[in-house]
Parts: sequence; C-alpha cells; structure tokens
Amino acid sequence: MKTIEIKAQQFFELLKIKNTSMWEIFAQMIDGEEKEIIFLDNEEKVLFNYTLPDDLEKLKADQKVFAKEYAEKIAQNN
Repeated sequence: MKTIEIKAQQFFELLKIKNTSMWEIFAQMIDGEEKEIIFLDNEEKVLFNYTLPDDLEKLKADQKVFAKEYAEKIAQNN
C-alpha cells in the first residue's frame, strides 16, 4: 500500500480556494490501489489518517459514514 503524507492546513486551505471537497480530490486519486493518506500538522505530527479505497463505490460509502458521524458529533456539541 502506498503512503501519502499531506499537510492538513495547506490541504484544507487549497480546497477552500478551489471551492472543492476533499471527496472530489480523493476520487481523482483512485487508481485501483488502496493508499494510506496521513494528514500532518505544521510540526509534522500525525493528526489522522485515512485509507483511500481502491474503487469509487467504497469511497462513496466512506463519505456517507463520515457525513453521518460528523452530523452526530455536531449535534452532540449543540
């Protein structure tokens, strides 16, 4: 499995500038091989990681799970 390291702050700023979602970027990265994406802070410490699936259907399933979990966390904080 290939490992890709991404500086989280710059990545999310770029998404905002380009007005795109991380899921669109992830979809473009799919090539039939799983990849571990490691998000780093500015001090190179691991914030979180994500295993990019090898096909678009699995990515869409991950997106639904993420959206549900995110909504639940937001609801708990309100």
